[in-house]
Amino acid sequence: MMKTIYKALTIAGSDSGAGAGIQADLKTFAAFGVYGTSAITAITAQNTRGVTQILELSPELVASQIDAVLQDIGADSAKTGMLANSAIIRAVAEKIREHRLTNIVVDPVMVAKGGDLLLRQEAVETLRSRLIPLASVVTPNLPEAEKLTAMEIRRSREAREAARRIMLMGARSVVIKGGHRRGPATDIFYDGKNFRELRAERIRTRHTHGTGCTFSAAIAAGLARGENLEQAVIHAKRYITEAIRRGFPVGSGQSPVHHFYHFWEKELRKK
Repeated sequence: MMKTIYKALTIAGSDSGAGAGIQADLKTFAAFGVYGTSAITAITAQNTRGVTQILELSPELVASQIDAVLQDIGADSAKTGMLANSAIIRAVAEKIREHRLTNIVVDPVMVAKGGDLLLRQEAVETLRSRLIPLASVVTPNLPEAEKLTAMEIRRSREAREAARRIMLMGARSVVIKGGHRRGPATDIFYDGKNFRELRAERIRTRHTHGTGCTFSAAIAAGLARGENLEQAVIHAKRYITEAIRRGFPVGSGQSPVHHFYHFWEKELRKK
């Protein structure tokens, strides 16, 4: 009997350094045994030191990529990353509705690790009103959660309030990532009824490029495989923690996480 083929679609920007964006998402899908497809929203010229140029693709081309994938291959889940502008967000939201996509992970990518702006300021309201209401889960880091909610977040109770506000925008659940806070790397998961804190040790390393993309892609992979939201988030947290821990130097700046750490470890044990 043929094994079930799980499929996930990423709608995001391309990272020429392959540490974040579409490239990180596809690596993550593969690490979870999920067949990954993509719709590219923007092409970036970047490496471990930063972004040097961005070319935003037309909303029509983004929509056509989504159509091409879904009309033939389909998707058990989808995630969004860098969407760049309001027109692309509207096009993506329209296609999600048209194709009746489920298991939608929205990673509200706004700023790159080096500080480069990846979402135009005018697009934040479009993100709130058009895309977040379609999300099974939204995965902002603290600066992104502050932009979405127009509030300052410094403590756990403020992060919980931000999660409530994002839920009121229409999302089914929210994960406020804790990478920008002090102490353990504690994410807050809220499903509209209960809060759950997902704790991990804070790993002092420069191998953190692409953490947000990888985490959200791991959730999408779990959903594609039939996990419920909480299971998918918990497994994604474990995966990204180990991917950060086992990162290795690439380039002279902020290196990416190690997406295939468990495969490499198996190979090393064979030798």
